[in-house]
Amino acid sequence: MRILVLGGDGYLGWPTALHLSAAGHDVGVVDNFARRGYDSELGATSLVPIASLDRRVLAWRAISDRPLATYVGDLTDPVFTHHVIETFGPDAVVHFAEQRSAPYSMIDQAHAVYTQTNNVVGTLNLLYAIAELDPSIHLVKLGSMGEYGTPNIDIEEGWLEVTHKGRTDRMLYPKRPGSFYHLSKVHDSHNIEFACRTWHLAATDLNQGIVYGQETEEMAAHPDLATRFDYDAVFGTVLNRLVVQAACSHPLTVYGTGGQIRGMLDLRDTVECIRIACEQPAQPGEFRVFNQFTEQFSVRALAALIQEAAGGDVPIAMIENPRVEADEHYYHAEHSGLLELGLRPHLLGDTLVQSLLGLARRHAGRADRSLFAPSVRWHWTESPVGPQAAALVA
Repeated sequence: MRILVLGGDGYLGWPTALHLSAAGHDVGVVDNFARRGYDSELGATSLVPIASLDRRVLAWRAISDRPLATYVGDLTDPVFTHHVIETFGPDAVVHFAEQRSAPYSMIDQAHAVYTQTNNVVGTLNLLYAIAELDPSIHLVKLGSMGEYGTPNIDIEEGWLEVTHKGRTDRMLYPKRPGSFYHLSKVHDSHNIEFACRTWHLAATDLNQGIVYGQETEEMAAHPDLATRFDYDAVFGTVLNRLVVQAACSHPLTVYGTGGQIRGMLDLRDTVECIRIACEQPAQPGEFRVFNQFTEQFSVRALAALIQEAAGGDVPIAMIENPRVEADEHYYHAEHSGLLELGLRPHLLGDTLVQSLLGLARRHAGRADRSLFAPSVRWHWTESPVGPQAAALVA
């Protein structure tokens, strides 16, 4: 197949491109390097050094003898989006190209507007390009389990059968997201479902949990193939942050009581889920939804697991929760679709001791402890709107 990976320079996009290429597909990578720009803005950097996209592509070509086509541009530019779809001619498009941080979207008005503009407009431009150029292209879109929120009922895989006043219908599962970022993902899901229903497009929406890990089989072949490892309070996942704190002998900071429950999966399972979705596509007119995670943990349980793996000497510190969310809640989400298509998951307990903590300890000298503390709060504060904010939105 010919598969175009949007956001292919990012944490998930880069290993996905390699995994698909290793599986024998012709792969193109699209990026505008916005994620690297957020590091400059926030004064943060990946714990693991990462090479430029050009060096990555050369390293992969030298090892695998398989080229990766590269395109630099922005999906919010409809001309570029149309051009890259027309030029590469994909059978499938994997869409990672969005601002992915909930805290980043909650910094202020400018960051909220930027997040929704970048994510929603980019996806709309992509839908129009596919519809106009080749409606048979299968869109594989990265969603988020955070779209659902934490309802007091079981979370189904995207769709829900509802009986109301004696009548029954199948509808998209109600969403109650917890940030402007997650809201942008909800808007994407509704826009894509509408395009499938109206234009007969084929799409798979992968509502993904928290991803952990920094290495796949393909990336292990050369240092220049490494993907990023974010641990800061804005872009770092809770697991990454706790692991790096443990490696630095810093207290493991848990927001609130730590009862927040989240679905999680290994990076190796993420790239395999994408491969499975591409090779077993949705049908024309189908908006297919998978909940993409393999296990679920509370933050409190994660901290205890990491504390034990680190030898038990690192204390756990409960701190004020900067987010507006329930500290304790019911959480049960269905996630059978990808398992039924052949996913064989890796489990966190095995990965943590063997990989994550060891990796964090090897690179602990690069960690900036000032980035551990939460710097963004969900409660209302006045949002500055000035030249800098206007430039960001632009």
